Amino acid sequence: MIELPEASVLATQLRESIVGKQIVDVITARSPHKFAWYFGDPKEYVRLLVGKIIDGVTSYGGQVEVSAADARILFSDGVNLRYFEKGDMVPDKHQLLLNFDDRTFLVGSVQMYGGLSAFRDGENVNPYYVLAKSKPSPLSKEFDEAYFDALFDDKASRLSLKACLATEQRIPGLGNGVLQDILYNAKLHPKTKAAALSTEEKKILFISIKSTLSEMAAQGGRDTENDLFGKAGGYKTKLSKNTVGQPCPVCKTEIKKESYLGGSIYYCPRCQNFQ
Repeated sequence: MIELPEASVLATQLRESIVGKQIVDVITARSPHKFAWYFGDPKEYVRLLVGKIIDGVTSYGGQVEVSAADARILFSDGVNLRYFEKGDMVPDKHQLLLNFDDRTFLVGSVQMYGGLSAFRDGENVNPYYVLAKSKPSPLSKEFDEAYFDALFDDKASRLSLKACLATEQRIPGLGNGVLQDILYNAKLHPKTKAAALSTEEKKILFISIKSTLSEMAAQGGRDTENDLFGKAGGYKTKLSKNTVGQPCPVCKTEIKKESYLGGSIYYCPRCQNFQ
């Protein structure tokens, strides 16, 4: 899944790979997928995009936005993005393909679900997109301790740390995947109520959010996800599908996996004791 570190990495790689290139063809819904989400009618993407030159790429939370004059192309959630060189084989299945004037191409494909949208700047008022654009990234200086503390209103404080931090776009791009190492580094259990945190624990959590996400982005994303060229990220996750059942790096207790709030959580029973 594209979460904040992966979106940041993909945006950087895309800037280096496609900015300045002209879109000469667009193919949408080559492989129909009922959970591939488009903005409007994907058949109109050809008219909107062909002939335009890529002039910028940025990330908002867990979303990657490509700009081409007045058009925007947005990738989010479970989209797998791959860039191919001239002469490379085109994948059999994909939900969006952009061909460029130098015969390189960009492919977006969906396995479970994902958003692949094209629209004119200002048209998309999807609340997840609007919120992600309006809120400061944990990688920025605007996301400071005062801003973080303000997130813990009465409603959020009644929730567990997983529900508080990884739902309702309180921190866009911070999903259940990156949350696991954030809480491990802060020595907090995902089921702990936000209201139960001491002032010191909240400060440690703030520092962990900033430092863990920065480290993930700096190392090319998590090793559970692939980058623009199909290579796994360089950040070695401490708690993930890759480490469940293995000894904790600190205390050697076996890492546990548990179903919780519609997804999975990973934790060390000793380092992240829940009471």
